[in-house]
Amino acid sequence: MKLRYFVPALAMAMTTIGLCSSAQGQTGLYFNPIISRVSDSTRDTGPFAFLGQNTTSRYFGGVDFGGYYMFFHGPMIDAGVDVRDEIQHGNSASLNSFMVGPRVSFKPVALGVKPYVQVGFGSGRSQSPLSPVHVTKLEYDASVGIDKPLNRRVDFRVIEVGYGSVTTVSSAIYGGTTPIPAARLLNFSTGFVFRIP
Repeated sequence: MKLRYFVPALAMAMTTIGLCSSAQGQTGLYFNPIISRVSDSTRDTGPFAFLGQNTTSRYFGGVDFGGYYMFFHGPMIDAGVDVRDEIQHGNSASLNSFMVGPRVSFKPVALGVKPYVQVGFGSGRSQSPLSPVHVTKLEYDASVGIDKPLNRRVDFRVIEVGYGSVTTVSSAIYGGTTPIPAARLLNFSTGFVFRIP
């Protein structure tokens, strides 16, 4: 099964778990816009340049969708796992990131907001704007965010900021002489989370 189909399947499974589990577990599903600044310290001048020839940074945009399942509830924090897929495009290049990792959210603080932090590990599939060739490499990401409950079922994701890294397609992979380091990703997202108790 392709990774892009895995997230919706897992979200449905998490929904089923959330509906069938005890009151302790909680599932959240989201489908939100995302903007990323993708940067590299070395200019790629070859035909497989992910950011474009002689470019060291570019903005990408797309959607971030997935879900979380919180299985631990303590007096100060809740803990669980987050699964997500981010599909982004910029300058005719594409980046599809699939990640899984732990998530910790804090009990509501001032103004009723719930801060959270999570770490994700997975794969990033990148394709350059000038070639149909793509590569899939290890990707990691750390994110912090703030959710504001609007009612029993919906949270407003005020903001999520993430920082990560992935090795993208480059001329260095296909015979180039200049080594290209992994790209750095600075992500911003906002939107809504639909909770299933």
